[in-house]
Amino acid sequence: MRNDKKNLIIEKTIAFSLLIIKYTEVLEQDRKFVIARQLLRSATAIGANVFEAQNAESKNDFIHKMKIAAKEASESYYWLLLCEKSESYPFDKKASDELNDIIRILSRIIATSKKTAV
Repeated sequence: MRNDKKNLIIEKTIAFSLLIIKYTEVLEQDRKFVIARQLLRSATAIGANVFEAQNAESKNDFIHKMKIAAKEASESYYWLLLCEKSESYPFDKKASDELNDIIRILSRIIATSKKTAV
């Protein structure tokens, strides 16, 4: 990363990834392998893209990487929604709440960055 300053979105996406790892382990114990794998991949990709954006080559590159993170967040929301709506799947409300916070923060970052982009 560029510096050692506290970065809310980095911290939230790392914490979210760790939460999702635990949640998908529960899904796998219940033999819900397909959704567990899809959710694990999309949810951890949010943080990976945010982390990568910290070393973007330009403002437009930063915005692009944050948009990819937002897309991964949207996909993760879909998988969590399926778990919530399915009677045979466990659901983690905390994960859903954390994801909603991350989506709001990403939206603000993208909107603010677009305003300042050349």
